[in-house]
Amino acid sequence: MNQDLSIVTLIMHASLAVQLVMALLLLMSLASWSVIFSKFFALGRIKAGNEAFEAEFWSGKNLNDLFSSVNGRLDGAPLERIFAAGMREFLKLRERRVSESGALLDGARRAMRASFQRELDAMESHLSFLASVGSVSPYVGLFGTIWGIMHAFVGLSNLQQVTLATVAPGIAEALVATAIGLFAAIPAVLAYNRFARQIDRSAITMETFIEEFSNILQRNAGSGSGHQGAD
Repeated sequence: MNQDLSIVTLIMHASLAVQLVMALLLLMSLASWSVIFSKFFALGRIKAGNEAFEAEFWSGKNLNDLFSSVNGRLDGAPLERIFAAGMREFLKLRERRVSESGALLDGARRAMRASFQRELDAMESHLSFLASVGSVSPYVGLFGTIWGIMHAFVGLSNLQQVTLATVAPGIAEALVATAIGLFAAIPAVLAYNRFARQIDRSAITMETFIEEFSNILQRNAGSGSGHQGAD
């Protein structure tokens, strides 16, 4: 009855198949935590960058000057790249002597929508991995538990007398796999839900900006492209 039932001992005495399952789950957990931390800081930078650009855009700065300052900047916020894509296409069509306001606006809007989709895809990268870890890990852990219990009962079949003391270690070893599976799944699910909400809010912000900037370009299409952002 003085058996050592610590987690480390249980893992060390588990069958090879269960140990492999535990190792896989631990690797999945480490990978998901890496994604969680990187995505947490990345989405934080995106939100701060978008807010800073919106403040600059609506401050009344000349659109041509604003475009010159953000065009080609690799470390800019998503809203900067969306604005630059729309403004770049608008100016290109102007240079080609396209005078119809509808064609100018449609070209700029298509460029902004394409840029928006690229930004959304970048923000959603690795989210599917978190979803997979959250949904698959409990089942992988359950597989390890079932295998461990089967292995434990096969070993008990050779004993003449079975008591709780002989059953407990094998069952405990098997249940550790389920515990590790839940340890990997729960943070991944919580992080996925949080990041999905943040990305949805960022997407709404970007779509709203596209509509507002399109209205500005429509008003300026007949006169010039250098009016202030808040006009």
